[in-house]
Amino acid sequence: MTQAFEKLARPIQKWIRAQGWSELRPIQSQAVHAIFGSTSDLIIAATTAGGKTEAAFLPLISQVLDAPAQQAGFDLLYIGPLKALITDQSGRLEGICREAELPVTPWHGDVSASVKGRALKVPSGVLLITPESLEALFIRRGLEIPRLFGATRAIIIDELHTVLDSERGVQMRSLLTRLELAIGRPVRRIGLSATLGDMDLARGYLRPGDPSGVQLLEAKGGDAELLLQLRGYVSGDKDEKTASAAQQISKHLFTNLRGTDNLVFAGARQSVEIYADHLRSLCEEERLPQEFYPHHASLSRDHRDFVERRLKDRSKPTTAVCTSTLELGIDIGDVTCVAQIGAPFSVASLRQRLGRSGRRAGQPAILRQYAVEAALTNQSSYVDRLRLGLVRSVAMIDLLLEGWCEPPRPEALHLSTLVHQILSVIAERGGASAGRLYRVLCQEGPFKRVDTPTFMDVLRALGQPDTGLIEQSDDGMLLLGRVGEKLVEHYSFYAVFQTPEEYRLISGGKELGTLPIVNVMAPGMMLIFSGRRWVIQEIDDQDKVIMVAPSKGGTPPIFGGDPGDIHDRVIERMFTVLESEDKHLYADKAARDLLDEARREYAKLGLATRSIIPLSEQSFSVATRVGTVKTTTLALALRAKGVEVDAYDGFLTVSSKDGAVDVRATLHAIASGEPVDLFGEQTNLIFEKFHTYLSRDLLERDALACKVDASCLPTLCQKIISH
Repeated sequence: MTQAFEKLARPIQKWIRAQGWSELRPIQSQAVHAIFGSTSDLIIAATTAGGKTEAAFLPLISQVLDAPAQQAGFDLLYIGPLKALITDQSGRLEGICREAELPVTPWHGDVSASVKGRALKVPSGVLLITPESLEALFIRRGLEIPRLFGATRAIIIDELHTVLDSERGVQMRSLLTRLELAIGRPVRRIGLSATLGDMDLARGYLRPGDPSGVQLLEAKGGDAELLLQLRGYVSGDKDEKTASAAQQISKHLFTNLRGTDNLVFAGARQSVEIYADHLRSLCEEERLPQEFYPHHASLSRDHRDFVERRLKDRSKPTTAVCTSTLELGIDIGDVTCVAQIGAPFSVASLRQRLGRSGRRAGQPAILRQYAVEAALTNQSSYVDRLRLGLVRSVAMIDLLLEGWCEPPRPEALHLSTLVHQILSVIAERGGASAGRLYRVLCQEGPFKRVDTPTFMDVLRALGQPDTGLIEQSDDGMLLLGRVGEKLVEHYSFYAVFQTPEEYRLISGGKELGTLPIVNVMAPGMMLIFSGRRWVIQEIDDQDKVIMVAPSKGGTPPIFGGDPGDIHDRVIERMFTVLESEDKHLYADKAARDLLDEARREYAKLGLATRSIIPLSEQSFSVATRVGTVKTTTLALALRAKGVEVDAYDGFLTVSSKDGAVDVRATLHAIASGEPVDLFGEQTNLIFEKFHTYLSRDLLERDALACKVDASCLPTLCQKIISH
């Protein structure tokens, strides 16, 4: 084997031979040399199942075995975003560590108290934990953190790319800073990531104080052939003899995927249930074994485990109809095809999903994408006529083929997560001074964009009598108030994201999953859930339980969920697609016909030479040609001027019920720098979990840092006027 292999500890070498490996992958050899050759932080970037986990752990475990720590504590800390991913990774690591007799401890809400108790008593080996469970350790056992992690020599952060600009990612960075401060030294950080458009931002995330000191190992893309097709469908066809678009897509999936392992990304959980139900019915009609199963976060853990086990079992063909739950790196083996219904919100997500297919030597990666557009009538809006969903699919596929994906967004203030971390630090030690909180969270931690005046405003908001989260003792120490204590003590506090109240669905004593309370439910109502049809028998509001029984009818429930933001580059490419004559050979005839339809409408409206189009005396279309954040900002500015606005991909529809709208004059005024109050009284600025505890002024500052871009308005308006 290679020189890298010789550097590994004997038990690790023995394990590698037992796997039948003839050699290490290039990214694994590079990681061995990098980890043994320095103590610097490291990012290992490769596609899904590209060997990232072994690349990090084989040399790290070897170091633990060759030079055991002289003090107690977990040797290695792995932080993963999903409980399922931790369970999966712990199984893989147990195989590696068994020969070395090194403990591997998975830690999340489903792990038994006895397993956790043994690990707390004698901490050693590898600890695999979610950010929320690590948060719970700080709050419940804050004074024990130095003992638990005093021996830790490296922290491995999995799926780094998924947390770069999220509230959860900021929480994780804060916890890493607090851990290092607690043990009095920096700990090597190793990020495992999919390949990103801008890895320098990932370096800055991993080690904000020294991004240039972070090494980057990036696996070269595989040589797998890509087979790609975009299929177009029309929904709402009045011909009753014609199957619905969902039925047609399901039939195509059934015909082409049956007998193999596949992933079908159907978008929202409601859509997952619709397609899983259609596919199940097709199996029953053809009297064939069931091999199509739904997979999303509201389904029970038992059901999701069942689907994941089937995907790993090569003797049982399985297609999972899923949300993004199977986008991350749970090891389900190679799949034959990845299907995408509708366009995802990012090219990075599409790339991550496609990485599941074509991993076996000689096997192509297969992407089947389905675009569903509305049937047109005389009353159809220009938005429907422009076929924006299909155009976005084309734009994203083109950018995918060019190798582009979205870079992480610039850092925001993250004031909601700052509230969370203030309460957590106070709970960790029973109290904290304002100075220590600012040093730990803002000077040393991830909230560096929060200046001292803003931080003090946050503390004042939390200390208001009607808020009751914190209070100040006579010596100036900040303590948890009555409301703050109650909030921190509840298990739901550990997560920085919203966790809506849900009902459990139970049939025959078995839990099927959970439903959010956004649904109106009553006995006798029928629904589709877990890919099957049910009738509600009984609802227990006190215990939050819905009893159901099998039924022949039903509709999928509403699960909620927010759409994603579309990048400027994607919208720019959408306009390029509309203005070009490219045939896009990967599109089928129906998709090309729909695209031709959209291009004719685009030309008819004259959008190639102007951006403001009159729709009626009281309404106009405004082509912004920019992504979600800037388009939303302009929508807010126009609403502040007293007009009604609807936002779409790269477009705004501006209208008024009170008379004619002078859109051009309004845009001129904004372009000239005329002051605009973006946030009227009716604007909802509570979009994160702990925003409810902040003042209106702080909410506006937080929104300006991430959700809107006020600085873009003069230039954007001028471009629209002059186009």
